[in-house]
Amino acid sequence: MTTPNPAAVSPADQSADQLHQGMFGPYRITAADRREVTAYRMSVLTLAVAQLGCLVQWSWAGSTWIGPWLVLMAMALGLALHWIHIYLRPLHQALQLFWLVGVGGGVALAYQAGPAQMGNALLAQPLWIMAVGPYFAALTGLGFKEFFCFRRLEAVGVTLLVPLLLLLALVGVVPLEQQAPFWFLEAMLLLVMAVGKFRLEPAADIGDKSVFEELERRRRTVP
Repeated sequence: MTTPNPAAVSPADQSADQLHQGMFGPYRITAADRREVTAYRMSVLTLAVAQLGCLVQWSWAGSTWIGPWLVLMAMALGLALHWIHIYLRPLHQALQLFWLVGVGGGVALAYQAGPAQMGNALLAQPLWIMAVGPYFAALTGLGFKEFFCFRRLEAVGVTLLVPLLLLLALVGVVPLEQQAPFWFLEAMLLLVMAVGKFRLEPAADIGDKSVFEELERRRRTVP
């Protein structure tokens, strides 16, 4: 979300909640809002570090026992999608649904192949990508949101590389075992994006709260 223009505030407001002027009226950035933003940013950072750790282990020690990294990635993305601020509620819920379906596909993969052999199963049978693909669709949505709201170039890399690499692997054009450099690039872009978010004011990630409040009011008044 873009940073709203702050209205004039009193010293008391500055020491407590920050007052901003939104499209549908004034609103405050509270301490609870700032904690939510911190939780979101920490979740995205954890996701980036976990994905990079997974790739490093896969590259140096093989794909055996990457399951713990995958679990951490799933938890981090799930939490990020819980704390993310998106004006359109159906879009927010769609990303969470993609995440849930993708995690379910990962559980099915772990049950079928065993937790220690999840990576090997993906390499041997690319059709498993269809099972876990919704998770990466949710990740792509997160990257798109970051680019749309902040015009972060690294977010473009995340948004484009993830679906492109999975599609190329699924159709057999570029197998997963040959994609390592590109996945490392995607992970590094995600990490740069995650670290860069800590330089922004919390209001940037919160967006215009008056829009959220107005949309919620309209939703409640629809018969």
